[in-house]
Amino acid sequence: MITRSFFLFLSQNKFVKNRATKWGPKFGAKTVIAGETINEAMKTVRELNEKGLAATVDHLGEFVNNREEAIESMEYCVKTLDAIAESGVDCNLSLKLTSLGLDIDRNLCRDNMLRILEIAQGHGNFIRIDMEDYSHLDATLDLLQELRQQFSNVGTAIQGYLYRSENDIRLLEGINLRLIKGAYKEAPDVAYQQKEEVDQNYLNIIKSHMLNGSYAAVATHDHRIIDKVKAFTKENNIGKDEFEFQMLYGFRTQLQTDIASEGYKMRVYVPFGEDWYAYFMRRLAERPQNVSFAIRGMLSK
Repeated sequence: MITRSFFLFLSQNKFVKNRATKWGPKFGAKTVIAGETINEAMKTVRELNEKGLAATVDHLGEFVNNREEAIESMEYCVKTLDAIAESGVDCNLSLKLTSLGLDIDRNLCRDNMLRILEIAQGHGNFIRIDMEDYSHLDATLDLLQELRQQFSNVGTAIQGYLYRSENDIRLLEGINLRLIKGAYKEAPDVAYQQKEEVDQNYLNIIKSHMLNGSYAAVATHDHRIIDKVKAFTKENNIGKDEFEFQMLYGFRTQLQTDIASEGYKMRVYVPFGEDWYAYFMRRLAERPQNVSFAIRGMLSK
């Protein structure tokens, strides 16, 4: 039986990654990744907008090894923000702090973020800091609070499988947060391991964040969770302009358009770029049945 742990192992295996990237994003990855260039990403976003869907794009890449790579990543984010503005699409930008040098030099990462936020503010755009594994959580939240002293157009993501998330939600009151279940394999001493416990904690943080009047981006493909959120917002008179739903590009596409047709904001997370391998493996880890994407991709070549 193919397990979640197996795909998470593959996501970090350099030998398999090197082999896979030589094939290009063929073996199913093209189903969930919007190409390798900014132009391809903008084309995909425009098509989503035409269906009534908003978007957020993410140039794939993380854990850079030197200052030059971190600066290049920052400059690519700026180019992407300029492209969003020039094309006039309904789209935000998501990014990872490790791609901007968090593991190399915190000040370098901060300066890169300040530059990105300055450009985003000039375009009237919003930046979402993706949450990474548990080892980067405190550094991410610490830097977020520093950045928000100068810029309000930035938020992050909180993971429902962590024990500490309800407390983090309270500390982040008033900040636009993406609320997710979590995609990394974390230890039992910091994270719930059973699906039922994760689901319950996830619902708890969604409700807590909404009830304190903060904007919530509910990121899930679980239609049962979505239905409960719809019912909760109606019961508590929370307007459709006070939250949104988010899903990944290529997953449950009919449900995405159905939600948008009901008048809810539906934002699609659109990854692009050459460094697609780790992202794709984590998506398979979340839903191992999606390995069928890979098989169909390989057989079509």
